[in-house]
Amino acid sequence: MEKRESLLEAYLKRGFSRRSFLKGCVTLTSLMGLSTDMLSKVVEAAESKPLPVVIWIHGHECTGCDESFIRSASPLASDLVLNNIALEYDHLLSAACGAPFEAHLEETINKYNGSYILCVEGAVATKDSGVHCMSGGHTFLHTLQKAAKGAAAIIAYGSCAAYGGIQAAAPNPTGSTGIGQFVGGKPVVNVPGCPPIPEVMTGVVMHVALFGTLPPLDGDGRPKQFYGNRIHDTCYRRPFFDAGMFAETYDDAGSKAGWCLYKLGCRGPETYNSCGNLRWWQGMSYPIQSGAACIGCSNRNFWDEAPFSNRLPQYGKLGDADKIGVGLGVMTAAGVAAHAVASIIQRNSRDNLLEEEDK
Repeated sequence: MEKRESLLEAYLKRGFSRRSFLKGCVTLTSLMGLSTDMLSKVVEAAESKPLPVVIWIHGHECTGCDESFIRSASPLASDLVLNNIALEYDHLLSAACGAPFEAHLEETINKYNGSYILCVEGAVATKDSGVHCMSGGHTFLHTLQKAAKGAAAIIAYGSCAAYGGIQAAAPNPTGSTGIGQFVGGKPVVNVPGCPPIPEVMTGVVMHVALFGTLPPLDGDGRPKQFYGNRIHDTCYRRPFFDAGMFAETYDDAGSKAGWCLYKLGCRGPETYNSCGNLRWWQGMSYPIQSGAACIGCSNRNFWDEAPFSNRLPQYGKLGDADKIGVGLGVMTAAGVAAHAVASIIQRNSRDNLLEEEDK
């Protein structure tokens, strides 16, 4: 791409009106998790800043993150790729291949040195000098370090790039790990998930593209606007958790009535993600809404915590409520435990009262 046009110029060039451009900016503001107070800054950036060059490289992974990305609805992935960013390299979405394609990667790295966004999908294989993951005649580790050196920002898409993913699960024969330690100390935006939510992926790259800065990050390098709440905090089954009403099996009356899935291994109390807010497939549903417990796919090392159905402790009459929220930290775990114990005691008291009334 010779001339890097702005988002406004891209809109006008394709026959869209300024009104459509402003509507697009409103959508982007919401998508990026920003308040309406930021709309003027989004418009200003979209009018003046050239579309960012994006290089997307693939390591040890299944391409599931790319597959998720192309299903984004707000904005459509096609709009993002064709109008909002300049995607210069991506194995899945590029028509080119072979030696000319690899030469284009080299050219892009040199031409836009210090100004491109590097998106990374997949883990780094470190065993046996990295030969377990190679592309274009080079190990992925070689390509990652070369591309990271000239990147203005780095985004780790998916649990594989962020933490190592399924490749890093025991016994980890390829020595796979996340990308953070191999990018020369540059800050990385971790967007974990297996895969991440499509709109989260597009929202993060557009934040970097428009503002030229990383979004606010938590202690694990995740964007706060998308990983600031636990699944448990936004779950529509939360009232049943509060009342101590849990499904015992996936086909019992409680499950059919929408009771809490905590006893079936739901990791919602310790998983940070936007599933309950954004949901999947244009907001249609997410695992808990479809009747399945959250498996915590955005958590570090979640593949090693299988079987997922047995992940959390089982209850007795009062049971192991003191263990709820293990992994959130001592204070958080203690708070959730007290909350759970109180809920169960409340339920038992209610059941006893009803039994006495029946007599």
